[in-house]
Amino acid sequence: MKLNKQVAALALAVFASGIAHAADLPTFKLEMNDGKLNPARIEVPAGQRIKIEVHNIGKGAAEFESVQLRKEKVLAPGADSFVVIAPLDPGEYKFFDDFHQSAQGVIVAK
Repeated sequence: MKLNKQVAALALAVFASGIAHAADLPTFKLEMNDGKLNPARIEVPAGQRIKIEVHNIGKGAAEFESVQLRKEKVLAPGADSFVVIAPLDPGEYKFFDDFHQSAQGVIVAK
């Protein structure tokens, strides 16, 4: 029984450190609204993991997608979510709303 308590305590510590680590990431907000992105250009620090909070404020589904970054996240109307992106080299990385292909954006790592 003592070993189970130690394992549980260790698992809780690892889980809590993961939450704290995610909270420490530079965070950027993106609103998706039926084919409109706000902002369409997100400037981020190069060489650091980042978090993008994605909010679908539109009446239809939205999908944050980036082929270059190999990320996609589908959001129902009114849904909020996030994507964590590995450290980026300086440059530009395109993303778009896969449900509204005209909605194009760029992440600029500096």
